[in-house]
Amino acid sequence: MNSNPRIIFMGTPDFAVASLRALFESGFHVVAVVTAPDKPAGRGLRLMESAVKQYAVKKNIPVLQPEKLKDPQFLEQLKSYQAEIQVVVAFRMLPEIVWKMPSMGTINLHGSLLPQYRGAAPINRAIMNGETKTGVTTFKLQQEIDTGNILLLEEIPIGPNETAGELHDRMKEIGAGLVIRTIRGLLDGTLQEKPQHVTDPLTLKTAPKIFTADCEINWLEPVSKIHNQIRGLSPFPGAFTYFRDKTLKIFKAHPEEKDHGLKPGEMETDGRKWLRFSAADGYIYVEEIQLEGKKRLLIADFLRGFNPKA
Repeated sequence: MNSNPRIIFMGTPDFAVASLRALFESGFHVVAVVTAPDKPAGRGLRLMESAVKQYAVKKNIPVLQPEKLKDPQFLEQLKSYQAEIQVVVAFRMLPEIVWKMPSMGTINLHGSLLPQYRGAAPINRAIMNGETKTGVTTFKLQQEIDTGNILLLEEIPIGPNETAGELHDRMKEIGAGLVIRTIRGLLDGTLQEKPQHVTDPLTLKTAPKIFTADCEINWLEPVSKIHNQIRGLSPFPGAFTYFRDKTLKIFKAHPEEKDHGLKPGEMETDGRKWLRFSAADGYIYVEEIQLEGKKRLLIADFLRGFNPKA
């Protein structure tokens, strides 16, 4: 077997760059990158390149940006690179004609310990559910999303106050290392595919896309659940509540279980150092906050310009 196979890498966001960088710096032959088309962003709607494209251009790796993955012209381009392996990290669902193309198959990196948390938002959902551990998995792609044969897994602990953004940054580097180990294991024949065993479908936790309804804080919930929601949605898209008819996003907070006589969602502050909201069984003390139309601020900075009686 070729000790340095031709690899096509598919990915779009910053999470994927770590794996692409690891492949490149490990000396693997990345013959092309497939990423999302440039999209208008910002006030000037200037076309923005994906994080993966930016890295690939710096390293002189050819870039393909198809609008449609079944487009005949794209398929011909893809075939012309004669890749033996495709590596997919944080990309869209591939049609069968694409993932079956390489002789050694297509490898996907997923941000959970499969089969748990299949879906688009595994990092967010694991934290929102209060998990104390998660992981990364490499597997062979097949038709149903996140169901292919497992190649390698690595467990990752989740800190009690860790946010999705903090876990994301750790996970992308651990995942990149797992991608390298996976390819090396396939090449030297030490790695065997293992089917995903689901003995009881009712025990499976899924990771569907995050919607606005997932982000609004329900102050009738226990403080532990609200705390997990806040850190699971930080820094994006952000958990929020409504305050004086404006959206108030909370990025960091800590819970305190305590009896009180307040209605859920009532706000209290000393006007200098702390601001808290009442929940079902205690308080949520806000640490970082962003009022609609304003900058994200630490709570002490926010309170300097805040009039609680306004």
